[in-house]
Amino acid sequence: MSSDKFRFPTITAIVIANMVGTGVFTSLGFQLLDIQSGFVILLLWAVGGLVAVSGAMTYAELGAAFPRSGGEYNFLSKIYHPAVGFVAGWTSVTIGFAGPSALAAMTFAAYATSIFDVAESTWSERALATGLVAVLTIVHAGKRRNSGGMQVIFTTLKVAVIVGFCLAALLFIDKPQPVRFLPSASDATLITSSAFAVSLIYVSYAYAGWNAATYLSSELENPQRTLPGILLTGTLVVTLMYVALNFIFLYSAPVADLQGQIEVGLIAAIATFGETGGRFTGLVLAMLLISTVSAMMMAGPRVLQVMGQDFHALRISARLNADGIPSTAIYIQSALAILFILTSSFESVLLFAGFTLALNSFVTVLGVFVLRWRQPELQRPYRTFLYPLPPLIYLVLMGWTLWFVLVNRPVEALFGLGVIASGLLVYALLRWRARGAPVSRS
Repeated sequence: MSSDKFRFPTITAIVIANMVGTGVFTSLGFQLLDIQSGFVILLLWAVGGLVAVSGAMTYAELGAAFPRSGGEYNFLSKIYHPAVGFVAGWTSVTIGFAGPSALAAMTFAAYATSIFDVAESTWSERALATGLVAVLTIVHAGKRRNSGGMQVIFTTLKVAVIVGFCLAALLFIDKPQPVRFLPSASDATLITSSAFAVSLIYVSYAYAGWNAATYLSSELENPQRTLPGILLTGTLVVTLMYVALNFIFLYSAPVADLQGQIEVGLIAAIATFGETGGRFTGLVLAMLLISTVSAMMMAGPRVLQVMGQDFHALRISARLNADGIPSTAIYIQSALAILFILTSSFESVLLFAGFTLALNSFVTVLGVFVLRWRQPELQRPYRTFLYPLPPLIYLVLMGWTLWFVLVNRPVEALFGLGVIASGLLVYALLRWRARGAPVSRS
């Protein structure tokens, strides 16, 4: 077996670890500010899973047809135009991975300082988050065996701990919270409200990462055969865990204690197991976030690497170390993540990143229809199951959500659009610098 390729378990672990992280351990507190119905909250997470599975089924067709690393950058360059692909890659590099990596590291630091009763200090949390990013950078910029092996171990532990936490909570909770998990007449209004749509962006951010395998397609063994299974397996596993986790959070801790809080996992653990047991469980949940940062530092730099292969001005990011790892791209992404940690607040990044990533995926899923129309004879080793239903489900639900965010949270939405505009500007500058030479070999 070739040692220069990642296998099915490693890439599936990356997909799961990319998804299970900051969002599910933080966003419930923000959702409860406007929605207190347990049924609507669980429906929100189930709908998010449906959107993610629909997107994964669609991406599987694109990934099998274009088995090259780079994710949306690779797909959109071929479907639409190199400029569209560059903007997608630019978004992934600046926000899609560096931002969530920073958020996961910041959440880890927030959990850790709360557990150990460290005096509240923004800089102590930022120092801890920065240290986590630095250590993982050293690991992933080294040897492939260390990088992939560590990811599988951390992700396996993550799934086991979450399943164990849910089962233990059901056994230890003596007095469940009076949260209604059955539908009522008033829920229909909530489900069609702007609050539900905006909350779906938080959920979509929590599910972000279902497409992670497409960023490492070139380093995956037999991607045309294994990529669809990886995407669907990872997404379905995470959907089940998310619904179960949010049920346990609502079942164990008072809504008033969870509203507006970041460390919802720690609050639920203390309510379930008491102060000592809760803090120990919170520590374990905090440790799980390490694999989230780790996974993003494996997938994200591959986008920058492929862009460096296609654009001469960015060629430094395509450099590989002796083990074939894009170490320079890893260093660049880590530096961006640390910049987010040192300069941004948690709230300022969360919705902004969620909106921008959802818009990126929306355009990519739409590309399946464009590609089938423009290139009907293209070899497609995998065709989307139940096509056109999955891409239509994704586009309708995500389009509805993006519209409500644009109307109700215009500042965050405009920031996202500003990043897209800056990507177009950088692309134009690179073309000008190339003086008319071809800018893409993809």
